[in-house]
Amino acid sequence: GQFDAYSRTAPEPTARLFFDCVRARVFHPSIDDMICFTCVPTGTIQVVQQCGKFSHFARPGCQIIIPCTGQGIAGSISTRIQSLDVEVETKTRDNVFVNIVVSTQYMVLSEENHLYDAFYKLTDSRAQIRSYVFDVVRSTVPRIKLDDVFESKEEIAQSVKEMLTKAMQDFGYQIINTLVTDIAPDARVKQAMNEINAAQRARVAAQDRAEADKIMVVKAAEADAESKYLAGTGMARQRQAIIAGLRESVVDFQSEITGISSKDVLDLMMMTQYYDTLKDIGTSKGSNTIFLPSGPGAVADAANAIRNGMMQAHAANAPSR
Repeated sequence: GQFDAYSRTAPEPTARLFFDCVRARVFHPSIDDMICFTCVPTGTIQVVQQCGKFSHFARPGCQIIIPCTGQGIAGSISTRIQSLDVEVETKTRDNVFVNIVVSTQYMVLSEENHLYDAFYKLTDSRAQIRSYVFDVVRSTVPRIKLDDVFESKEEIAQSVKEMLTKAMQDFGYQIINTLVTDIAPDARVKQAMNEINAAQRARVAAQDRAEADKIMVVKAAEADAESKYLAGTGMARQRQAIIAGLRESVVDFQSEITGISSKDVLDLMMMTQYYDTLKDIGTSKGSNTIFLPSGPGAVADAANAIRNGMMQAHAANAPSR
């Protein structure tokens, strides 16, 4: 059964040689030294040559090699997905040097013609891929400014993938994916970019602080205006109440005591308020010391000064004849 399975998978010349060796082994047991078994691991395909010429591919599993016919293992091909990181130094449109890392995932196609091309047409697949990556990156990035390079990662990766797919397909390779994994400008350029970003954020913060200070000043001015308005309203009402009280006091005083003029009543009331004020200043805690005339004539002098001021103001406002 194993012989039948091998006869179906092995090339016809090899199968015929194998059966010739098996028949020879029946009559010549020493033929064991002329047959070899090789185990091909999963994910690997071995290339079998006969007398230096390609014979066939040995797939994963137990395979038979017949050295007496000139067969031998020329090498192996991995069918796993492989990854290659390429670091490229290039210059942007605004003359800034950057290091760009491009990661490429690729694999060998499983068809025999592609396996043949991958083994016999290309000596170093990694060096070939690296060359194409350098070519594409150094022809694409110089047309882009540094700030736009970070936003154009997908476009750069797609350009590299398209070029590699077209070029490596002729060598039996399939490009699975291409990624731009890192963009690193010079350290001084990176520091300058961070400083620009910090300055922009500081400017925005200063504008916000100034706007907040403006709002506080406006609100304080509005509050001060409102407080002054209310204080003025209260003072006007206070004066109206004082005038009304004085009027009532004068009327009451004149009704009780005859022969006293309104001037005498006002002088007496002003003198009383004058001494009440001195009393309040003297008894209040933390009040400042004020030196004022305290004789009896001081009240009359103050009253005369107030009266003269009012008469002068009235005369100035009166229409001229």
